Amino acid sequence: MSSSNAPRRKPFTGWHMTAILVSGFGVVFAVNFLMASLASSTFGGIVVENSYVASQHFNRWLDEAEKEEDLGWKVAVSRRDDGRIAASLDGVPGYPTVMAEARHPLGRKPDTLLKFQEDATGAYVSDQPLPEGRWILRFDVEAGGHTWRGEDQVEGVEVMGQPVP
Repeated sequence: MSSSNAPRRKPFTGWHMTAILVSGFGVVFAVNFLMASLASSTFGGIVVENSYVASQHFNRWLDEAEKEEDLGWKVAVSRRDDGRIAASLDGVPGYPTVMAEARHPLGRKPDTLLKFQEDATGAYVSDQPLPEGRWILRFDVEAGGHTWRGEDQVEGVEVMGQPVP
């Protein structure tokens, strides 16, 4: 068999290399832009207003957190059927003042300030119902001249077997 009947291969040229490089970098840029847009659309906002000022208070915040932990106070939360939040306090003396800021973890719903009053069962119940969904509650409990801060989560209800975000 003669080699003259075999099909001729086209030579690899600079245009081929250019097409490979442009396609490869195009895929990389497309993925980067997609990931950046997804990340920026799910980030709720600022963590701190001014990171330098926050860094100046960091050691003080650590000291306060250690003092709060030494108090031994604990808060457990649950959602009642009427949408209000019930908080049971453990180790808190006297008649505390209980407040919480409810934050949606993805920032899709506005923050809500909750004030708690003791009910007949001894639990502290929020003054208003909290919309359904997942919330992070940042508590401020004041009693006996001490202040305790802590966080807890409240999960939403399920709709057709799926949790409400």
